[in-house]
Amino acid sequence: MEQTMIRGRRFVALMIASLCWNSSLLSAEPAVNVRGTIIDAQTRKPLAARVYVRSPDGKWHFASSATKQGRAVEYRKDRGGSVEMNTSVSADPFVLRLTPGKYTLGVERGKEYVPLEVPLEVGNAPQQVTLRLERWIDMASRGWYSGDTHVHQPLDVLPTLMQAEDLNVAFPLTSWVTVTGKTPSEGRRSEAVQNGQIHLDATHVIHPRNTEYEIFSVGAKRHTLGAVFVLNQKEPLELSVPTVAPVAAEARRQKALLDLDKHSWPWSLMIVPIMNVDLFELSNNHVWRTKFGFPQWTIEMKPQSLGIETTEAGWTEWGWIDFGFKTYYALLNCGYRMRPTAGTATGVHPVPLGFGRVYVHLPDGFSYDKWVAGLDAGRSFVTTGPVLFVQSNGRPPGHTFQLEQGTETTCRVTGEADSRLPLDRIEILVNGEVWKRVKPANATTDRGSYRSKIDVSVPIDGTSWAAVRCFERHPEGRIRFAHSSPVWFDVPGRPLYPRKAEIRYLVRRMQEEIARNEGVLSKAAVDEYREALEGYQRLAKKAR
Repeated sequence: MEQTMIRGRRFVALMIASLCWNSSLLSAEPAVNVRGTIIDAQTRKPLAARVYVRSPDGKWHFASSATKQGRAVEYRKDRGGSVEMNTSVSADPFVLRLTPGKYTLGVERGKEYVPLEVPLEVGNAPQQVTLRLERWIDMASRGWYSGDTHVHQPLDVLPTLMQAEDLNVAFPLTSWVTVTGKTPSEGRRSEAVQNGQIHLDATHVIHPRNTEYEIFSVGAKRHTLGAVFVLNQKEPLELSVPTVAPVAAEARRQKALLDLDKHSWPWSLMIVPIMNVDLFELSNNHVWRTKFGFPQWTIEMKPQSLGIETTEAGWTEWGWIDFGFKTYYALLNCGYRMRPTAGTATGVHPVPLGFGRVYVHLPDGFSYDKWVAGLDAGRSFVTTGPVLFVQSNGRPPGHTFQLEQGTETTCRVTGEADSRLPLDRIEILVNGEVWKRVKPANATTDRGSYRSKIDVSVPIDGTSWAAVRCFERHPEGRIRFAHSSPVWFDVPGRPLYPRKAEIRYLVRRMQEEIARNEGVLSKAAVDEYREALEGYQRLAKKAR
């Protein structure tokens, strides 16, 4: 009897819940179609772009294509409150299914258009919206083409993302190794790819054969080593790590490029000299459009004598970026002439493709091979916002001046920094130190952007390098910068040496890694750290 009564009460409760649910369905307002088109405000041509839609309750909404030939790619990432929720749409109409109410609609397209954010009020009837994006700069018209050297997006969606960001070159890491002793074909992710490039059109290209060694385990033991990328491969790699020197030799044979990824991985300061790394990511995959999300990552690696900003929570956004800058400068001062690049790891982190990107100068027009050659030569700058058009003594970034012994010279830096927002400062660097800080003019252009002329001369004393960086005055205090590739002045008999604080840090890190890896890695693998340490110790004897 008691069981019968219990079953009866459960039945009544279920009936009440069902009636309430059906009632809510009947009272809910039906969704309606909002059809959108994105166009260039000047040319009226349709554009691919990235779309954000949010309701006042904080809920994100996503678009779909309104046509069969169109594409819409959703991206949903939330890393502890660092949120990236968007839809990348092709240059075709898109549709949103929204219930009546108020929304915020945002549209962005790469770095060269002004982001658009408008209120959207949806009624009971279908409606159409036309979204006009204003271009504030046209980089291709000035011979500059952009790339992202750290991509984790599948090949089937990458064309839509590249078109939405107007990114010219992408290097998806289609082979991904996370355990020692495993080759790329045995790795965590290995996507079947073709040799050569995938050309979306005359100026947008995917090179699909690239490998990431990102080692988190030594056999079955959790033991992080770090990451390095092999870009622009011609053939598959069938090598495991460590040791790393054989991978570097094979990369050279294939005319591939080695990209350091992040500067504070445990093995980073070893692989720079041992692999003779080509590229350093001045904007890496912890630099995001959304909130900075890794204040504690490798905080134990902080140099104590280089003046890098931290708080009780860990790195600040500026502290993390400055840590990368100062590590790069220290390695340049040691003679490791890496060229700057930028990578996002979109597909893994909450960041759009090409948010940090590298622009390469190709004054005679675009081709993939010329772009890679320009990246390798350092005819480039890295940006998360503003752009730099600078020369040193009339030569582009990446140039090396060969001077005669005893020659005294100056480096005259000329050009301009352009930005969507006013610049806060422009800085001229010599051997990693700010030699001159320039107050930006922030003259308004006919497109509503800001332009600041640069004409500064700095003395050169012995073998040296010089570069330019600038920073936007961001309303939310975020760090948005551009940084040129260095130019070099080689003076026979007057070599450049690192500062004492720099080389002490590099020596300390190698000593720590040798102690951490002994008994875990093979003797041959630990010997690579010892070789790097010996090189740094030789430089320490001549540090300035």
